[in-house]
Amino acid sequence: MERRRSRIRAAWPSYPDLVAGAPLWGMQMLVSAMLGLYLRNGLETSRLAEVAALYFLGGLLAWPFALPTARFLAYGKPPEARFAAFFVTLIAATIAMTAFLFAMEYRIFYSRWHAPFGSGIWVFQFIFTSISAVYQFLVIGLRLFLPLGLVCLVVSSYYLAKRMR
Repeated sequence: MERRRSRIRAAWPSYPDLVAGAPLWGMQMLVSAMLGLYLRNGLETSRLAEVAALYFLGGLLAWPFALPTARFLAYGKPPEARFAAFFVTLIAATIAMTAFLFAMEYRIFYSRWHAPFGSGIWVFQFIFTSISAVYQFLVIGLRLFLPLGLVCLVVSSYYLAKRMR
């Protein structure tokens, strides 16, 4: 038990890495989404600000979960394993957080037609509305992370793996 605590303490990122990294990762995801939109339809969408906010916040809020998790998984491992840990946790956390935020926005929109909060029907509606939203995000929204998001992911994972000893 004590060994695990010392590993967690040793793997915990510095405060500047945690605080400064979040907006940097959020900006990378924002730029990636905007480039993806530009390449697909020349940024012609009626919801450009909302899309920008969604991808920025997805990256911003994913970072504080991804960085400590990746550092914990990568602690004491060779560089290739550290790279893989950062790569997998950054991509999983970013997609999960962005999909979650999309689902909550989706839920807010449809809530006016749903049953009162806390009822059995409300729970059913909440679950299936959220599942539908996540599915839609995975089908439609993931494309906006490409091509630049993949480049940002590889470069960031490489940088973080090299920095961690």
